[in-house]
Order: sequence, then C-alpha cells, then structure tokens
Amino acid sequence: MQPIRLMSGFFTVGLWTLASRVLGFVRDVMIAAYLGTGPVAEAFLVAFSLPNMFRRFFAEGAFNMAFVPMFSKKLEGEEGALNFARDAFSGMVALLLAVTLIAQVAMPWLVLAMASGFLGDERFELAVFYGRIAFPYILFISLAALLSGVLNATGRFMAAAAAPVLLNILFIAVMVLADIQGWPVGDALVWAVPVAGIAQMALVWMAAARAGYPLKLRRPRLTPELKRLAVIAAPAALAGGVVQVNLLIGRQVASFFDGAVAWLSYADRLYQLPLGVIGIAVGVVLLPDLSRRLRAEDTQGSRDAFNRAGEVSLALTIPAALALVTIPMPLVEVLFQRGAFDADDTAATALAVAVYGLGLPAFVIQKIVQPLYFAREDTKTPFYYALWALAVNAGLAIGLAPSIGYIAAAIGTTVAGWTMAGMLWVGSRRMGEAAQLDTRFRRRIWRIVIASLAMAVVLWGGALALGPMLGLPTWRYLGLAILVALGILSYFGIGQMIGAFRLSEFRRNLRGG
Repeated sequence: MQPIRLMSGFFTVGLWTLASRVLGFVRDVMIAAYLGTGPVAEAFLVAFSLPNMFRRFFAEGAFNMAFVPMFSKKLEGEEGALNFARDAFSGMVALLLAVTLIAQVAMPWLVLAMASGFLGDERFELAVFYGRIAFPYILFISLAALLSGVLNATGRFMAAAAAPVLLNILFIAVMVLADIQGWPVGDALVWAVPVAGIAQMALVWMAAARAGYPLKLRRPRLTPELKRLAVIAAPAALAGGVVQVNLLIGRQVASFFDGAVAWLSYADRLYQLPLGVIGIAVGVVLLPDLSRRLRAEDTQGSRDAFNRAGEVSLALTIPAALALVTIPMPLVEVLFQRGAFDADDTAATALAVAVYGLGLPAFVIQKIVQPLYFAREDTKTPFYYALWALAVNAGLAIGLAPSIGYIAAAIGTTVAGWTMAGMLWVGSRRMGEAAQLDTRFRRRIWRIVIASLAMAVVLWGGALALGPMLGLPTWRYLGLAILVALGILSYFGIGQMIGAFRLSEFRRNLRGG
C-alpha cells in the first residue's frame, strides 16, 4: 500500500467512524434526555459496557491485534489465508458461546466487578437484568470484528468502518418508537443491543464473502496456527484493551458517587469522538500495512507509513484535545443539557471532559505506536507496559477518590494513558529505522502545537463573546456551531500559514489519491 493509499484508507475509516460517532452523539443526547443520570440510565450504561469491554479483549484488543498481522502475512505469501480465517472464525464462535453462557450465570458478580457501588439499591438488580439481555452482543460483534480484520487486511475498509453506524441508527429508532408507543425506554434500548450485533455481523460477513472470503462454520480444531494465534493474543488482551481496563477501574470508583457513572460515560463519548475518528482509524489501517511491509523487508516504506500516520493523526488530535480542555462547558451544555440532564450534571460532566481531553493525545499515540509491536507479533512488551499503566491508574483513581471524588477516576485514566504512551514510545526506539521519526515529522510537529495553541486562544475568546447566545435555548445550537467553525478556520488557517501541514494533502487523501 503506497503512502497515499494508506492515508486514503485512514480517511475512509475516519469519515465512517465520524458518521458513527455523530450518530452516537445523537443517541447519547436522546438517552440523556429520556433517562438523565438516574438508576435506569446507570444500569443500562453498565450493562451495555459489559459486552463492549469483553469485545475489546476478545476481538479488537486481543484477537485482531494477533490475527491481522498473521492473516496479512499469509495474504502476502499466499499461504492458505482463507482456511486460517475459517479456523479462527469457528474457534471464536466456540470460545464466545462458552463465555456468553458463563456470563449469564455469573452476571451478578460481573455487575459487582463493574460497579460495586450499586449493591443494595435498585440499580444492581436492574443492571443484572439488563446485562443478561445485552451480553450476547459480544458474540455477534466479536465475529464482526474478525470479519472486519479480514476486510482491512485486504485493503477494503468501507464496510467494516460503516458497520457501527447500524448500532446507532437502531438505538435512535428504538428510542423514538418506545416514546411513541409508551414503552419503557431503558427496556427497549437493552433489547436493541443484540439485534444491533446481528445486523453489524451480517453486513461485514456479506462484504467479506464478496471479497472472496466467505467464512463458514466448521468443527473447531486447534491447529498449530491457532495455537500460535492464542499465544500471541493472550498478552494482547491486556495490552490492546488497556484503555478499557482503566475505564473499568474508573467506573468502579464512580459507582460510589450518585450520577458519576453517567457523568463519566457522557464525557467519555465526547473524547471518544476524536479518538475513534483518528486513533482507531490509524490503527486499523496501519497494522496490516506495516505487517505486509515488514514481511517484504520494506524498511523505508514502513518508516514512511509510520511517520505519515503519526503526522496526520497528531495534526487532528492535538487541536481536538485543546478544544476539549478550553470549551468543555459549552460543549456539554449544548449537546446534553435538556430533559432529565440538568445544570449540575453539565458542570460535573464538563470537568471530566477537560481531564479526558488532556489525555487524548496519549491515547492516540498508543494507537500509532502499538502497531510497531503487533506487526512484529510482539504482544508481550506492550503487556508489561500495560501492567505499569494499570498500577498507575488504580493508585490514582482509588487513592484520590476519598479526597476529590469521582474526578479521580478521570485523572487516573489520563495519567495512565500518558504512562502507557511514554513506555511504548521509549520501547520502540530499539526497533531500528522503521520506527524512527523523519525530518518532515520533526519539522511539522512543533508547528502543529503552535497552531493548536493559537486555536485554543480563539476558542476561549469566542466562548466569552458568544456566552449570551450559548445560554439561550434555541440560539445555543447556532452559537456552538459558530464557535466550532471559529476553531476549525483558525486552526487550519494558521497551520497552513506556518507550515504545520498543507491543506492540499488533506484534500488529496480525501479523494483517495
């Protein structure tokens, strides 16, 4: 894959992820309006987070980090890629069926592990009930992740990137229907979870079949290749899902403060927008590309791919992070404050948004640097780094909570993110030329920082000037749109002037070359 094609794939994934995250905002705005931060909202958020957390271990965090490099190298050498994918597909079905059945029995303990602060009130029984309905989602969405890995390794990114859009469309439709019919919105939402998983799996299965990889069930068998896959995937379960483990610790701490689980969840949605659009898009496209280049011993091509992915992602991440830190109140107030979500909820959520914003570049740096390890089938080193990051997060979140409350969870997540990013970066210095920063990256990165700081000043002044408009029920949407436009225009204008990037490069990548 040439650098332009690599960046084109990045923008394809990013744009579809952006569509999904925008619809996710609509979804979360509606959940906040219908359910607020009350018991039903918190029970649903914990129940839905359970299969999502396990998914990131079994699929995105562990399995795909091991599967994609092995599958990509088989494609490069034409060594039975289809049979390998089918064996992996059947093995995952067997494993996840067992996990799902065990989870149904162990659901009360799983809820305790997620939110022990629920014990003794109505949230606990409701979260257990919702969790049992939602958990089968892990089977379908993990199989969808495997199929997405097949598509991404073959350079086909669109269907896999578009699949999450289905989840948000179904959630939005179900809430509207429940409101019209007078059904309990929380119950309707939780039943939509497994249905959405089936829809996502069906979409990517059809795309993989059209690409020449119709994955069919067969009797599971533990082949030597699957044994190697399991050995590589085991440490990647923690290394790839470290952000989710840290969020789990944060959620556990937050469960002891009324409303805090919802505050952190809504704040998480805001910073996950740029993280998903940029970090996940880069990781999805970069990993198979690096795997193929390393097999072909294309050191210069690997270095170019790594540097261009890092350059583009940080050019979009750093201003996004500063925006979250500079204007969290207007963002949360306009997006979420309505219905059952009041001004106190806005203030608490905005504080968490600002803290998460400080960690956003670290989370994206992880997505950029981790493929250097995974492409070499090295999952043990990131595993050891993840253990240190988890210790940092747990120490801060649990240690600070008695004195500063729920925000300790967000602080722990952010500091752990920077700890993990720093260790990954230092460790990658031993990987030779393929992991080195080139002259263009070094020349542009400090200009990106300057342009981002200038944008933050513009946003701060704009928020002051537009304050009255942002406080009006109808006009606040226009006010936020103007504020966002000011940020975008100032950043890209200043960045172009000082040489942080060239707008023509973004346009060329959007056109696919």
